[in-house]
Amino acid sequence: MKPAWSWQFDVTSPPEVALPVTREWAWGDATGAGVSVAVIDSGIDVEAVGPIAGAVAVDGTSLVEGPHDDAFGHGTACAGLIRRVAPDAEIYSVKVLGASLSGTGSALLAGVRWALERGIGVINLSLSTKRREHYAALHELADRAYFRNAVIVAAVNNVPAISYPAEFSSVVSVAATEGTDPFTVRYNPSPPVEFGAPGIGIRVPWPGGGTVKATGNSFAAAHVSGLVARILSKHPGLTPFQVKAILHGVAS
Repeated sequence: MKPAWSWQFDVTSPPEVALPVTREWAWGDATGAGVSVAVIDSGIDVEAVGPIAGAVAVDGTSLVEGPHDDAFGHGTACAGLIRRVAPDAEIYSVKVLGASLSGTGSALLAGVRWALERGIGVINLSLSTKRREHYAALHELADRAYFRNAVIVAAVNNVPAISYPAEFSSVVSVAATEGTDPFTVRYNPSPPVEFGAPGIGIRVPWPGGGTVKATGNSFAAAHVSGLVARILSKHPGLTPFQVKAILHGVAS
C-alpha cells in the first residue's frame, strides 16, 4: 500500500519547457483584469482611487459591509498604488484601522478571514502586528491562504521589530527601496524580508483627490500587490510559491 498523497504524482505528463522569466513574460500588457485584491487597511476614498468592487468594515466583533470612508488616508494611498500598477484589478476595501492608524489583532484576523471566505486572490497587508498572542491564529490564516492559492503580500515593520505576518514563509514579505519605477522589484537572499519595491519618497494618492510624498514599507508592499495582480491576470491559477519564483526571476 502506498503512503498517503503519493497517488497525486502517479499521473504522467510531458515535461514542462523552462522559459526565461522576463517582465514581458511575467505580466506583459496584463492589467490585473480578473484578479481581486483586498486592501486590509484604514479604508479607501473612492473619490481618490476610483470605483471599488466592495467594502467591509470591522467594527468590534461585527463585520459591516457597505461603503465607508478612509479614517486616515493610508488605505487610499495603498489602493491607489495598486491601481496604478494593475488598473483593472477588482479592489476591495477591508477597514480594520482607525483614525490613529491603529487597530486590534482581532480586527486584523477578522479582515483576513473575510477576504479568504470570499475567495480574494491577493491580500495586501500594509500593516503588521508584533503581539505574540496573535501569532498562532495569524499563522494558521496565512497557511490557509497559501493552500487556497491566495497570495498575501505583507509589509514589514518600519522599525526593527517583529512583523507578523511578514515573517511567515507563506507570505510575500516586502520592504521599501529607493526608486520610482513601479515595475521594479528587488530580491533579498537573506530573509525574512524577501522583496523590495519603491517606497521611499514617492507620490501616493490621498483622500480628497490630491497626492502626498510618503515613505514606508507599506507602499512598497502595495507596489508588489499590483505586480502580483498583473502576474495572476496573465497566468491564472498560479500558486503563491510560483508567484514568488516569478518575482525572484524578474528581480533587479
